[in-house]
Amino acid sequence: MKSAVAIIVLLLFQLPVFGQKNGIEITGWTNVNSFKCSNLKIAGTASVYSFTGNQLPNLIFKLDDFDCQNKMMTADLRKILQSDRYPTLHIRFLEFKQSSAGKFDGLVEVKMMTISRRYAVQFTVQDKSLVGNKKLKFSDFKIVPPKKMGGMVYVRDELDLLFSIAIAN
Repeated sequence: MKSAVAIIVLLLFQLPVFGQKNGIEITGWTNVNSFKCSNLKIAGTASVYSFTGNQLPNLIFKLDDFDCQNKMMTADLRKILQSDRYPTLHIRFLEFKQSSAGKFDGLVEVKMMTISRRYAVQFTVQDKSLVGNKKLKFSDFKIVPPKKMGGMVYVRDELDLLFSIAIAN
């Protein structure tokens, strides 16, 4: 479970500039290196989201769609996050408002496995997408960061989650 959380957290924090695309990237760090895992597919049919009115997005990412560009790391992430028991990661917008030109403040709920946490996230508009970034911890979701080689290589508790949401003009 610890390895899966680390991989998920890593996937959520390091998204490249997507253009008008949907996705999530997690970046994490070990005492030796850094890693990134990404998922460019939001489950469901919407490809462009609207933040007007009362209906805010509820984004669902399948854990099996995350890719860490390394088979073993991808498998570790899925194992840590128990993708066989909890196949999805949810990001639900609870509040969303413009704070200044091109900048928005949101309150999002992130649900992994059976634990939900709320985070304040600032978003900017980039290439017809809303892009947000938030630092999380494995321990936020009761996940102990994984260790390898008898503890000689360990994953840090902190993760960087970056996500992009395509928006209507």
